[in-house]
Amino acid sequence: MFDQVFMQNAFIAGTVISIVAGIVGTFVVARSYNFLSHSLSEIAFSGAAFGFFIGWPPLLGMVIFTILAALSIGGLENAKVRQDNVTSAVSAFAIALGILFLALGHTANSAATGILFGSVLGISHTDLLILAGMALGVFVVIFLFYKPLRLLAFDEAGLLLSRGKKTWLKILFLVVMALSVAISSQLVGSLLIFVLVTLPAASARYYQGSVGRLMALSVFFALFGTWIGLALAYVTNLPTSAFIAGIEVLIYLLSIWLAKE
Repeated sequence: MFDQVFMQNAFIAGTVISIVAGIVGTFVVARSYNFLSHSLSEIAFSGAAFGFFIGWPPLLGMVIFTILAALSIGGLENAKVRQDNVTSAVSAFAIALGILFLALGHTANSAATGILFGSVLGISHTDLLILAGMALGVFVVIFLFYKPLRLLAFDEAGLLLSRGKKTWLKILFLVVMALSVAISSQLVGSLLIFVLVTLPAASARYYQGSVGRLMALSVFFALFGTWIGLALAYVTNLPTSAFIAGIEVLIYLLSIWLAKE
């Protein structure tokens, strides 16, 4: 399996993506942004379709659209508009745009399927470099702003910042979240991004512990599902995202069962 270059690239990409999703997902679940992460995945679909339409790499379109959407949602939320309503409206508009871009660009069915369900087995060396650069950016931001981001997610009431600085911190977090969604879409597609961004972190919360332990467990669950999913996809020649989704759901259900014991 590892003699194949495409599998080497897939495992490297899957590892990077899982680490990003596991870390960022810990903050996402703590702030109850699960619905927002799902909506950003739909917006990522629109961005990828736009990329195909004008001849850009789909990942670039995803990054642009998810960041713009996150900033828009964050700005409207700060204007005391219910976030779920704003998110629903932006998400619906993004899906409509995505369908329109696919139609106008006469995008092939295989390309559309790759957007929706991921295409990590076809990832190139150039794609790996782009993913690594984006992941590095996410890691740097989290490292530099770890303490305020941790407080924002787990203890916003204790975050001693002025209103203006807190607003910018929320926007920064939304940008990081948007990047993680765009990154994760390469592995599981825009339809199943929540599988990696929220489920591993949600599973980890049932085991309690410090923020660091939650992150470590979340990353472990994401990596476990990704690695096993990639191996099963290679053996069966079936979609990777289906296996990853199934494994992460099983981990989540097992975590709930163990928590009740």
